[in-house]
Amino acid sequence: MRVNLISQTSAKFVPGMSTIPLTLTIRPSCGVPGDYKYATDSSALLKMLRRETDLPASVIGNFETKLYDTTESRLLGVELNDRTLTEIGYFVD
Repeated sequence: MRVNLISQTSAKFVPGMSTIPLTLTIRPSCGVPGDYKYATDSSALLKMLRRETDLPASVIGNFETKLYDTTESRLLGVELNDRTLTEIGYFVD
């Protein structure tokens, strides 16, 4: 399923910290309703993106930079399989 991922940091990044808590909004990229909010942290999210997507390392790297520099970061049109979405609690019909 192709989704848009919007991360919102729950706390300000402190230099020296390796992870920050965040809320990830998963939204179908085709425009139909179905937003899902998922509590995670930056480290777990980046690990999932590297393991479960075919995004180039440069795209993930740019997203990671934005993740630590801004309060909201977006990745649009990310292909996630149904198993991954189900594991994080997103109901796939």
